[in-house]
Amino acid sequence: MSSYVSLLKTPGVARLIGAQLTARFPFGMLSLAFLIHIEQIFDSYAAAGLVLGAMSIGQAVAGPLTSRLMGRWGIRPVIVVTLVICAVSIISMALLPLSIPALMIIGLIAGLATPPIQPAVRTIYPKIVNSRQLTPLFSLDASAQEIIWVLGPVIATFVAIQVSTVAGILLAAVFLIGGGIWFLVLPEVGRVRIPRSRRKLGVVLKRPAVLLSTVVGFMLVAACAALEAGIVAAFGHGSANSGWILCIFALGSLVGGLALGHAPIGPWALASRMLIVAVGMALAGIWLNFAWLAVTLFFAGIGIAPAFAVLFGIVSASVKFSDTAEAYGWIGTGQLIGAAMGSALAGFAIDHSGAASAIFLAAGFAGLGCIIPALGRRWHPDLRGKDPSPIPDTEPIQVMS
Repeated sequence: MSSYVSLLKTPGVARLIGAQLTARFPFGMLSLAFLIHIEQIFDSYAAAGLVLGAMSIGQAVAGPLTSRLMGRWGIRPVIVVTLVICAVSIISMALLPLSIPALMIIGLIAGLATPPIQPAVRTIYPKIVNSRQLTPLFSLDASAQEIIWVLGPVIATFVAIQVSTVAGILLAAVFLIGGGIWFLVLPEVGRVRIPRSRRKLGVVLKRPAVLLSTVVGFMLVAACAALEAGIVAAFGHGSANSGWILCIFALGSLVGGLALGHAPIGPWALASRMLIVAVGMALAGIWLNFAWLAVTLFFAGIGIAPAFAVLFGIVSASVKFSDTAEAYGWIGTGQLIGAAMGSALAGFAIDHSGAASAIFLAAGFAGLGCIIPALGRRWHPDLRGKDPSPIPDTEPIQVMS
């Protein structure tokens, strides 16, 4: 822990982590807040699913696009524009009496205008710490983001039920605006200028490490989404046990991220971390007992944040600085698609075979997330003893003698 305390004392690190977590916190709240809000208005979970699906599509499409625009217009202008559009869209969906098609359209706009905070901050990190600190910082960041997925749904549900669904959505908008402004005024954000990429959109996916990270990120988030659906189905919507189990799962991720943050990243790093996730989830599906699930999913969680840290690290070390934001945007898109697919397939599995089948489905996704980097380990950068910082955009100039 002393090494993380030292890392947080590095100028700019603590406030950058705090600001980006605050700005991204609403996205741990909005899914549940809109689900409850729209279901209450239209008495239909299907309607809520359509709206949330439209928002997710917008986020998936926007990921690489808005990230790439930061190299053309700058970090601050892109985040200001998207922040305003996204906040206005979310507030409109909460306050205006809209039809389902109108909510879907505005939800799509909100998704398309999701501020690219995550790609921005992971592009900034290599510029504020030295190469030795970068891998632990990615691990700390991956661990800290568990706060979003642990507290976000709890706060959203509490406010929506105890106050009103509109209040829950507006509170998320307050976090978005406040965190976004905090992030924008940070001097580190103003100092970093992302060079304009000379490549066409999507070419960065030809980098094996970027494609590998996008595919494994898809599998990892699909596993988590399927697991969440299976746990909720196992205990029912009226039970607090599902919330406690998912909190324990996230706690395992937090512990794993802090414990393994300094572990060297070799060719087997991603496969080994995903193996922890797959084994833990497979064991969890054997017996849907609270204590058994708590133990097995705590173990599974230990691999989550370290796996994300490896994803970010190998991408950082494999692309030019001008391409890092777009690369992280593609990874985010893969994760959003994984979340949607994991939830959808888990729903079918639950309807046909019960809650345990969704947990085994999650283990299957995680297993694929282990097998793929194991088979493709020659494309997995070996960062042991190497600088994981992005490749500089500058090239040597040949001088005539």
